[in-house]
Amino acid sequence: MTQPILPPLKPIPMKDRLSVLFVERGNLDVLDGAFVLVDKNGVRTHIPVGGVACLMLEPGTRVSHAAVTLASRAGCLLVWIGEAGVRLYASGQPGGARADRLLYQAKLALDDSARLKVVRKMYALRFKEEPPERRSVEQLRGIEGVRVRKMYELLARQYGVSWKSRNYDHTEWESGDIPNRCLSSATACIYGICEAAILAAGYAPAVGFIHTGKPQSFVYDIADIFKFETVVPVAFRIAAKKPRDPEREVRLACRDAFRQSKILHRIIPTIEQVLAAGGLEVPKPPPEAVEPAIPNKEGIGDAGHRG
Repeated sequence: MTQPILPPLKPIPMKDRLSVLFVERGNLDVLDGAFVLVDKNGVRTHIPVGGVACLMLEPGTRVSHAAVTLASRAGCLLVWIGEAGVRLYASGQPGGARADRLLYQAKLALDDSARLKVVRKMYALRFKEEPPERRSVEQLRGIEGVRVRKMYELLARQYGVSWKSRNYDHTEWESGDIPNRCLSSATACIYGICEAAILAAGYAPAVGFIHTGKPQSFVYDIADIFKFETVVPVAFRIAAKKPRDPEREVRLACRDAFRQSKILHRIIPTIEQVLAAGGLEVPKPPPEAVEPAIPNKEGIGDAGHRG
């Protein structure tokens, strides 16, 4: 039996999507042409997979082959995480990476001078000021660590939260205090949407500049630029309320913060901006190169049209 010929999908651009959606305790499948979550009672919940940047799959979730196929075609990143998002076990790669972007990113990371320029740009965007001159990447990383710890202390004081240090045990989630649990849940949210944007743009999550040696090094680099203007204040604000279910409250608040800050409009342009600071020429894609996983909207007029 021949498979029906489906029309080519036109994925919604990343900037126009819902940022992140958490799924737990159900079966993801494609039924009657719809992407659905089926719970233990057989109740279907429709998920607009083409309008979501990232689906975070928590324990108790099963995924069919058809669901993974549709998510990939729609450009939705699937991320398998632990309870409350504290651990990342695996992730997909919607659309596939592009060789020209990967080579450009790797060339910048391997060139010491270019890498330092990229790190300095990340520092400037994160702290809204230029970093000290004549500092190595390691020295800038140390300066950044001191400033981050100070920012945690200031936010804790601002929201009236008892703060000791950034510390938690991912093997015993409930043993952590509420502020650290809120922070872990909040950072999991921003890591998910940053990884989705990095993959959609054709870059590699593992090739970082400040962070190195981890599967999501570049994700941490990019997320750190936005973290203190979005999810970290949210985490402390929720922690101050001492809710019964802090993880859920943080997720909902982060989703609202992402929508208000329009972060999905900014992630990919910021990636291009920091990489351009390296001063190396962007390679032109070869004629046989794969198209971007999530292209921009097609124009309805000529180059000067303002539709």
